[in-house]
Amino acid sequence: MLDGRWKANIEKGLRPIGTNLRKTGIRADHLTALGVVMAAAAGVAIGAGQLRIGLLLLVLTGLPDALDGAVAKASGTAGPRGAFFDSVSDRVSDSLLLFGVAWYLSTTHPGQLSLLPMAVLAASLVISYQRAKAESLGFEAKGGIMERAERLILLGLGLLFDSLLIGILWVMLALTLVTAVQRFVKVWRQASIERPVVSSTRRARRRSARSTSPEWQRRLRDRTRRNP
Repeated sequence: MLDGRWKANIEKGLRPIGTNLRKTGIRADHLTALGVVMAAAAGVAIGAGQLRIGLLLLVLTGLPDALDGAVAKASGTAGPRGAFFDSVSDRVSDSLLLFGVAWYLSTTHPGQLSLLPMAVLAASLVISYQRAKAESLGFEAKGGIMERAERLILLGLGLLFDSLLIGILWVMLALTLVTAVQRFVKVWRQASIERPVVSSTRRARRRSARSTSPEWQRRLRDRTRRNP
């Protein structure tokens, strides 16, 4: 939701910063990798019970994640490889953060409550897969009430007010599942629209007509002479 509304404006504002960072020799891949390292550090801090330090590292994790795209565009290296690396890194970072929360809950709330962050992770991976699969099929699956930006903001609030952490995790889970349903319906509607399909009979007729045309036969004879 926030990605769709503010992402373009944020990227526009970060463009000058990306240009300056490019001049220092920093590449977009370096920033993406740094974000993963900082997410791992945040996960460890959270798991060890240092929630405020974990929150600080979580905020700092967002900086390279926001700047890598600006650097890539400034250096002219934006492309499928960088987009793939960035997407995979986001999933790894999310996993590290929620594993840290699960570790923390396992020590402070014995029982099955530590599985709650894993449920949030599973639901978030579902909506990520929905978008990736939909785009590979030519559909559009962006949007929803609980995208990655919203999840990170709510997680930060849970780390800041630790007494609300469990309640916030339940809200994250519920809204992420709602997002999964929203994306499923969105793609289902797009996929249900009938598309014109050229029948195999029509294709066969076209191939037959082409093979009997004088122009096609002339090209075939010329090719045979060149490659006896």
